[in-house]
Amino acid sequence: MESKILAIAGDASFRKFYRLKSKKNSKIIIFATKGKYTNLVAYSAVNNFLINNKILAPKLYEHNLLKGILVVEDFGDTTFNKILVKKNNKLSVYKKLVDLLIKIQKIKPKSKLRSIIKKPHILKSYSKSLLHKESDLFFDWYLPLFLSKKKTKKLKKKAKRILSKLYNRLNFPNSCFVHRDYHVQNLMKIKKKIGVIDSQDALIGNPAYDLVSLVDDVRIKTTSKLKSQICEYYLKKTKKIIRIKKEKFLEDFDILSVQRSLKIIGIFSRLFIRDNKKKYVKFIPYTWNLLEKRMNSKIFSELRKIFEKNISKRTKNKIIH
Repeated sequence: MESKILAIAGDASFRKFYRLKSKKNSKIIIFATKGKYTNLVAYSAVNNFLINNKILAPKLYEHNLLKGILVVEDFGDTTFNKILVKKNNKLSVYKKLVDLLIKIQKIKPKSKLRSIIKKPHILKSYSKSLLHKESDLFFDWYLPLFLSKKKTKKLKKKAKRILSKLYNRLNFPNSCFVHRDYHVQNLMKIKKKIGVIDSQDALIGNPAYDLVSLVDDVRIKTTSKLKSQICEYYLKKTKKIIRIKKEKFLEDFDILSVQRSLKIIGIFSRLFIRDNKKKYVKFIPYTWNLLEKRMNSKIFSELRKIFEKNISKRTKNKIIH
């Protein structure tokens, strides 16, 4: 039977993707040049865990770890990003994505997942040190583009002290499965169902984290009103404990949104500097916009002041070249 192999658009990782097409079906070949464990072992283990819990994730057909290859189910090209761009009533779409998120969060997370190697894949929990490791990317990759080494070091030290206090304020425990990139580019429309991709970085963490990924998605601009409506819908549909502690949950949401935006600005800067991937830097000004909106509450006053003092508005709006 004649088959065609077509290269398809990649993402921010070191993976390459190909579509293997025959008359009967279509499959995706994932080729990992680096990070084989995360991109192959962790990815297939997390997908299998989701499938076993009735969440639509790509099935694994074949693998060759030595050559860095996975062959998985093809979910097509229709991301929810493509759907939302054309949709007037965006809230109705987001409600479906929130419903799926809640379904995922109801799954009891396991720390050990069966994998394609002899050892199980360990689903670690978010920790304060990991939150810092992620937000450090902002200071290590983005700030040096605009500030001197001495100024960057000084600002990082001050900001880390403030961020440490903020991370200590988090109210909800690490209690649920966190995809870590639950945004509309990683959610696929498959007939009347929703498929979840790119789940290799999953951890056990705070219930607000994946909602942050969905609501404060840096790749798609949404109004403040829509963001609030999505959050309200989530709160209305979730467990009683979250509804009762609404203010505390929303504080966690803001803290994690700030942390995630710092991480994303850092990652996009690193992709530009280290990997020569230039297409992501265009999202940095909007990420700054999200970051500043979430820093409106009093708990962020110290952080807001040091950013305003050291980083100009012109810098925040600058597209790196």
